[in-house]
Amino acid sequence: MKDLLGKAISDYYSGNFSEDLLTETSISEEDVLPITYLFRNYDEMPAIEQKALDESYGKVLDVGCGAGSHALYLQSEKKLDVTAMEISEGAVETCKKRGVQHVVQQDVFQLKDEKFDTILMLMNGTGLFGTYAEVPQKLLHLKGLLNDNGQILIDSSDIIFMFDEDDDGGKWVPLNNEYYGEVKYTLKYKGETETTTWLYLDFNTLKNICDDIGLKCELLTEGEHYDYLVRIMI
Repeated sequence: MKDLLGKAISDYYSGNFSEDLLTETSISEEDVLPITYLFRNYDEMPAIEQKALDESYGKVLDVGCGAGSHALYLQSEKKLDVTAMEISEGAVETCKKRGVQHVVQQDVFQLKDEKFDTILMLMNGTGLFGTYAEVPQKLLHLKGLLNDNGQILIDSSDIIFMFDEDDDGGKWVPLNNEYYGEVKYTLKYKGETETTTWLYLDFNTLKNICDDIGLKCELLTEGEHYDYLVRIMI
């Protein structure tokens, strides 16, 4: 893994900033992801993220923590016991430098023998599932990391709006994947590229999957861009 996200985060924090990240998906054109956005404070965060932080309690696992902004807020302002987790080495090192007290470099789906009250997965947390087919298995793995009365707070978006509409109001969705929200996601930084599979899930699909595997899925809030936040519990 080239760790372009980690390089960008590390460059910005160390004062070597010269350009922003670029993102592109298999269904959208290239767009800019300002690195400053990864270092935002609570007041600068979208309402969905603020709601997730407000709802967090107990021992927290911040999965895909990025530059550590969510973990820092929970640690400093709410005085919670927070573990920030990333697979990006550059992001992990920057989190430590920013003052996150407990940071680990690991894939959450390889984590065992630990329990949490809140598992936080933000900035399209369903993307970490990778593919539609993997969602049930990976949700069950997360379930095994929850204490009694524990919760998973996860956000996503319904990207059906990105597909063309026919005269009858239906959508033209290519049948490249099992589910329309499964896309190829490309990061570009300083002339390098890195591509992964990334998943956007609409709420009803996520709720149906949770129902099928015995998990409760509650819609907490919706954003202005087809995005939403849910609480998943045993």
